[in-house]
Amino acid sequence: MQRHPTSVSLTGMLVVIAALIFAVHKDRHEFVAALGAAPLWVLGAAVGMHVFWLLARSEAWSVCIRAAGGRVGRRRLYRASSLGYLGNIFNGTFGLAVRIAALRRTAPADSPKAKVLVAAELPVVVIEIALAAICSFTLVGPLGLPWWSPLIAFTATVAVIAGLQRLARHRREGFWSGLAVLRGLRGRNRVIALVIVAVVVQIARNWLLLNWSGVDASVLDATALLIGLAVIGLLPVGPGLGAAAAVLILGTNGVAATAAVGTLLTVTAAVGAVCFAAWALADRLWRTRAPAAALQPG
Repeated sequence: MQRHPTSVSLTGMLVVIAALIFAVHKDRHEFVAALGAAPLWVLGAAVGMHVFWLLARSEAWSVCIRAAGGRVGRRRLYRASSLGYLGNIFNGTFGLAVRIAALRRTAPADSPKAKVLVAAELPVVVIEIALAAICSFTLVGPLGLPWWSPLIAFTATVAVIAGLQRLARHRREGFWSGLAVLRGLRGRNRVIALVIVAVVVQIARNWLLLNWSGVDASVLDATALLIGLAVIGLLPVGPGLGAAAAVLILGTNGVAATAAVGTLLTVTAAVGAVCFAAWALADRLWRTRAPAAALQPG
């Protein structure tokens, strides 16, 4: 994977898509019906919810970067984030690399070094993992996990958070300076609040698309799907992520319908990322042309 990341990602994506096509082929009419069941306003709401998630997560990253000594403005950071979240459509690690590269290129003097920016992502990710561990009981039924597995997941997550806080207090230079937000109560609580809001919005988005596409799903089902999306997103499955996670977690409700919901999740997320990136491009062009226009003779 390290030597040929692009080839591995493309292969994984093609394998997953081929498997999904095979799985829904005999129920393709149900798949098409589920795709068209959700009205436009529901799809628009799903796009808007995803954009809100992108903004909340960008703000959480911004809090971590400022705690690490960064002075980059919110607008420039959001513009860099928008490019990275486009990359997330294919791979989360690639998206993070794009975010960091874009921020370092547009604000080299005001943003920390790349390794510190990587570390500044860790508090956000760990809090997301902690919330997933708390809600992992929703996976016991769909995946047939032992009842005690969520307890182990939660205990392990608490241990990781405690270890990171200890590192943040005792190691303040280089890579570890990116964990500075964990030292103070105010910054840590702000990141936790932003991540919780972002997760709640994503659960609501999942529930909305599930129920309007003909899948009788509860809030717990929508939560389990969100955890599945996060876990499977670690694998090189590309745009097949949504459908693969939906079938794996909720496939007992009908493979075709759940695959359709997963496809809609992927498509609306991609549209949301494009909208965010379009705003960033328009904002950059406007801020570039405004000073030039002011210098022109009247």
